[in-house]
Amino acid sequence: MSAHAILPQELAAELQSANPPRLLDVREVEENELVTLPGSKLIPLGQLPSRSGELEAWRDEDVVVYCHHGIRSQHAVGYLQQIGFTRLRNLTGGIDAWALTVEPRLLRY
Repeated sequence: MSAHAILPQELAAELQSANPPRLLDVREVEENELVTLPGSKLIPLGQLPSRSGELEAWRDEDVVVYCHHGIRSQHAVGYLQQIGFTRLRNLTGGIDAWALTVEPRLLRY
């Protein structure tokens, strides 16, 4: 696990804190419509280069990026680091691991 990773249980605790991280969902619209984390912003990975300006206000904030299993979000973290974001973490195992460990009632696909 990289230094820029966060486990679902750790994220769940941080979301209850006074300063929760921002959530960026890089899955496709159809996946987001099935299940999502409350308060997350959806920018599919393929659209991230053209839409990264929408995240400018997040540049110096804690951001957790997630997808289905954690692969696309790892690519997104790499891209965002290249354009100057420094406080990024990837949700280990993605929303699938979140559903398995934090919210078992969520739809898994």
